[in-house]
Amino acid sequence: MKRVFISALMLFIFTASFAQKFNWNKNQVIAHRGAWKKNNFPQNSIASLNEAVKLGCYGSEFDVWMTADNVLVVNHDPEFQGLVIEKVNYADLLTKTMSNGEKIPTLEAYLLEGKKQRTTKLILEIKPSLISKERGIEVTNKCVEMVQKLKVVEWTEYISFDYDYCKRILALLPKAKVAYLKGEISAEQMKADKLTGVDYHFSVYQKDGWIENAHKLGLTVNAWTVNTVPEIQWLLAHQVDYITTNEPELTFEELKKTPVATGWKLKWADEFNDAGLPLAKNWSYDVGGKGWGNNELQYYTDADSTNAIVKKGNLNITAVKADKENNHYTSARLVTKNKFDFKYGRVEVRAMLPKGRGLWPAIWALPTEEKYGGWPKNGEIDIMEHVGYDPDSVHGTVHTEKFNHVIKTQVGKALKVDHPYTEYHIYAIEWFADRIDFFIDDQKYLTFKNTKKGSGDWPFDQNFHLILNVAVGGGWGGKKGVDDAVFPASMKVDYVRVFQK
Repeated sequence: MKRVFISALMLFIFTASFAQKFNWNKNQVIAHRGAWKKNNFPQNSIASLNEAVKLGCYGSEFDVWMTADNVLVVNHDPEFQGLVIEKVNYADLLTKTMSNGEKIPTLEAYLLEGKKQRTTKLILEIKPSLISKERGIEVTNKCVEMVQKLKVVEWTEYISFDYDYCKRILALLPKAKVAYLKGEISAEQMKADKLTGVDYHFSVYQKDGWIENAHKLGLTVNAWTVNTVPEIQWLLAHQVDYITTNEPELTFEELKKTPVATGWKLKWADEFNDAGLPLAKNWSYDVGGKGWGNNELQYYTDADSTNAIVKKGNLNITAVKADKENNHYTSARLVTKNKFDFKYGRVEVRAMLPKGRGLWPAIWALPTEEKYGGWPKNGEIDIMEHVGYDPDSVHGTVHTEKFNHVIKTQVGKALKVDHPYTEYHIYAIEWFADRIDFFIDDQKYLTFKNTKKGSGDWPFDQNFHLILNVAVGGGWGGKKGVDDAVFPASMKVDYVRVFQK
């Protein structure tokens, strides 16, 4: 019995140690051609590979070509310092030197260097041959053969712009992780052909439901080549699996900031990637021009592209000087009521504000069912308000029966914002059962707490909906008059996202 116990224990120790043999980094960052940019390393160099490992990237991507004498080398472009790789011998390439003194790496040298560590995956891209499809398949065969020969199968994942190369890899290594790059193959087809992932330009994923559909099919989703904060945050919000980037350091910084990193999950969003009127499935309109309870001067139109239009990735809500039913200005007020209503969560809106005396842009929320009566008993959450006569100041405010502006008890705070008219800023709240926190660009500047004294203090236990509008004049916005020279004036909204835990 003792001997059986010892044997079982040894088997357990061996199995556990084998399972811990690899400790792949668990993040979304793939360094494009290695991590080269910050330290000015050559792309696709051994130095850039080692920097990607040092940074802790999930993967380091590199590109493979074959010389005229059948040597596999690592380089992005078909040429290396003026020499066409497929048309010269390897010895010819050795006459050239990279900026840091390295020679062009062979695939063998690159894989052996990568094999020295067990945390960063080697993402091998097979470049389509400029000579023939047959030669490209030969390169594919030789890449897989080299990976097997050097025993780096566990380290290596594969990508290519040639779909036949991808299928050939899987014919040789059925369990390999293989993703396609070009962008025209459906997720369903890739699943049928047993690819494990899709690796498209990020713009492809902006089609409604693309990422969600790929995930339902069991495919991983990678996006290339992503180098700016808005793109990075969009992909993280939409739960992409990997981001291939020239800016791995920046991407790691954004990973820390993303709501997803602290447990939020995207529930609803409009990224305004279409063109024309805002999507009817997401938005309807409050329509009319009788002051809206604040003696406002504008008429809110119904689905009029003069006042609400999506173009170049932005929703533009525009106030114009125009006569409409006894009003001398028109604008738009978009609402998600009965299209998306929610209780609790993180709301964030990236927007650029209109400038000018008499303008009153707002991002806010009202209750949908009004279970406590009329305003202010039901509550109001002003995520962002700005009045044009007070330049650069942005307000966050809460209204309830006990706390509201009519009796001068509203709870709110103003914050100075740098360049609100020429730069985008993220205006956000995090709404919980016990408090509402207000943020501008991740800076928390106001908290409204649930006193637990009833709906007069805290009516925020019911579904609310979002509102985006630009008002003109009114008791607050028009306190110092309206400057007609500012029209037309637009609030540009890059996105609206609602997360919940």
